[in-house]
This record gives sequence, C-alpha cells and structure tokens, in this order.
Amino acid sequence: MEPEGVRHRMVEVAKGVRLHVAEAGPEDGPAVLLVHGFPDLWYGWRHQMAALAARGFRAVAPDMRGYGDSDAPPSAGSYSIFHLVGDLVALVADLGQPQVFVVGHDWGALVAWQLCLLRPDLVRALVNLSVAYHPRSSEGSPLQVIRALCGEDHYMCRFQEPGVAEAEFALYDNSHKFKTVFGMRKPAPPILPKDKTFFDSLDSDGTCPPWLSEEDISYYADKFEKTGFTGGLNYYRCMDLNWELSAPWTGAPIKVATKFIVGDLDVTYNVPGVKDYIHKGGLKASVPNLEDVVVMEGVSHFCNQEKPNEVSDYICEFFSKF
Repeated sequence: MEPEGVRHRMVEVAKGVRLHVAEAGPEDGPAVLLVHGFPDLWYGWRHQMAALAARGFRAVAPDMRGYGDSDAPPSAGSYSIFHLVGDLVALVADLGQPQVFVVGHDWGALVAWQLCLLRPDLVRALVNLSVAYHPRSSEGSPLQVIRALCGEDHYMCRFQEPGVAEAEFALYDNSHKFKTVFGMRKPAPPILPKDKTFFDSLDSDGTCPPWLSEEDISYYADKFEKTGFTGGLNYYRCMDLNWELSAPWTGAPIKVATKFIVGDLDVTYNVPGVKDYIHKGGLKASVPNLEDVVVMEGVSHFCNQEKPNEVSDYICEFFSKF
C-alpha cells in the first residue's frame, strides 16, 4: 500500500504533457529521482521512497509519460529517448535543485543512462537496476541485434506493430497480467511462438508473488485499466528511432559515479554475453566511474520490490557518500 506522507502533484514537462509526480521526504532534502520501467508506475518505488525520506532525502517518483496519471501523447514517435530525457530535465528544473541523484529500473534505467550521457551536469550520482549501459554501436540497430540473437519471436519484436500486443493483452484481466509478469522467474528473455501470447510464454502460474499483496496488484490493475498499455509499448516502438537519432553519441562513455544492481534471475542479466560484459571489464570501460556491481542471488527482474530493504539500503548508502 501507499506509504504515509506521499504528496502528489502534476508537473508540466513539455507542451501539452504533464507528469504525475509522487514525492516523500523533506522538500529541502537532496532530491532523488526514481524512474520506473515497463509495466510499472511510481508505485513500484514505494519502499525506496519511504527509506529515502526516513534518511532525509526528497524522493521524487514520476509516472513516466504514457503511464498512470501522467499524460499520454497519441503518437508513438512522442516516446523517443529524447522526449523521455527531456521530461526528466524539465522535472529537475521544477525541483529547483542544481543536481539530483537518480535511480532507474528497466526502461527507467535506460532513460537514466541517457540522462547521464546527455546532461551529466544534472546528476550527482546514479544507481541503476537491471539494465546495463551499452554505448551506441554503428554495427546495427537494437532490433537488428535482437533478431540476430533471438529471432523474430523475441517479445520486443512482437511489441513493434501497433495494436498487436494490445490485442493480446486485452485477452486477460489486469490482475492476472500483473501477477504473471511480477511472478516470472525464468532467467531468459521471453520468446513468443506464433501460437502463444506474451503471457502464455512466461514461466509464471499467475499467482500473487509473496512480496506483493492483493492490494498492490489492484493498484496496478486499476491504473492500467484506465490507461491501457499503449504508452509503455510505444517505448519499444521507438527503439530503432532512438538508435538513428543518437548517432552523435556513438561509443560515448558515461562518466557519472555509478552503482549497478541486478538479480541473478533477471532476464536482462541472462541475455547471451551480458554477464561477461558486466564482469569482465566491458561495463567498467563504458562507465569509467562505476564504483560497484551488486548481483543479488535468487532475485528476479523487479528487485526493488522483491528485495525492497536490501535495495533501499544499497541506494541510501551509495548516495550518502556524496
């Protein structure tokens, strides 16, 4: 359930786009921007917000554009990484602090990496969860790389055509969808045979994970009943557009002080080549001020909710150094 002391407001971040922002902690405390992924909401950070607020930080967790109570532009092209980073830059300006700490998970981690790449002057330090930074490569777009590794049945390929994933998602009630997604444990990216839907392909029985309550599931179900999933799916539909537009930053490192956390059962950690990249120098070369890598044993993709106390402690301890 929502922690006590959370404040809610709307912030205009672009013409015609307002983000719903949840905050906790003293308004004059150092701000920590918490950036969620797919399919998630500000609510996924509720545990970290309480922990940060208790330590004197100002925890700031938006619903990203297309999610929850934030606005959802109708065009898929309005969800490029530059739109998303622009939203965060505007939010930082609204907070009135010259720099903020940043935490990202899943797509939120991708956006946080890009914020650090494009506007490092705004970020004091970064903790990213789940998704490692890979500098842009000129050798092929993200979808070309995914198809070469996993074929056309990779879930990100299925998400590309507008309306296809939405129709599959509509076959199931929202409570079942979230129990299934949060309950997945198979350490491999979902592969979707033509006769299977995204949810049929997950190794989850649809029961509520022990680290969530039925009230938590209901919160997600109710919010996505209102918005649908198109906003979040549009992030995937901009993957190759992001690659095309980011050519000036090919090979660019990220120089912000960073801590990286991932569960050993996370699908992202078990993509072929990723473990070697993280542990054999690749990530450190791309993020030269990477100070620590934490691999949480027996933990899957949503580590900030599955192990909230441990993840909160890692975040608070790291940021307290600065």
